[in-house]
Amino acid sequence: MRVIGLAGWSGAGKTTLLTRLIPVLAARGLRVATLKHAHHAFDVDPPGKDSRRHRDAGAQEVIVSSARRSVQIREVGEGAEPTLAGLLRRLGPCDLVLVEGFKRAAHPKLEVFRAAAGRPALHPEDDRIVAVASDRPFPRARVPVLDLDDVAGIAEVVLARSDAIGTVLERLERHGAAD
Repeated sequence: MRVIGLAGWSGAGKTTLLTRLIPVLAARGLRVATLKHAHHAFDVDPPGKDSRRHRDAGAQEVIVSSARRSVQIREVGEGAEPTLAGLLRRLGPCDLVLVEGFKRAAHPKLEVFRAAAGRPALHPEDDRIVAVASDRPFPRARVPVLDLDDVAGIAEVVLARSDAIGTVLERLERHGAAD
């Protein structure tokens, strides 16, 4: 299992790029998993569903399973946000994990940059950024810069610059709270 992240400011197009990149990687026969960091409260369990009723009744963890998929919902409480390392350990077998978010963590990352987002580039300050997918050139970048629409080229970089999960976990553990 290998790991690489997509990092960038809100509005840069991380999710859009991921949804274009995953089919390219899957077409190569790779089993791809994604792990997305959310900065806000979210809920995937709508009111009225049996699983939501279980949670509303006080269950701290609910697993819903069928022949086609399963989902695990765990209440983590205030201030107990899981670390990237902990979340990576929960994943089932796959070939490649694409992490969206966790931009400050110590794993290899592809920066997604869009000028219209109005925020500065991350790659000059983060040595874990291994390439940039951008809508503008960065002639002085120390890493490869690819056009946001060059999904095949981005796939090549993602595969070449991802790290083995063991290496990523060791690095994340060394950096502790940074993930």
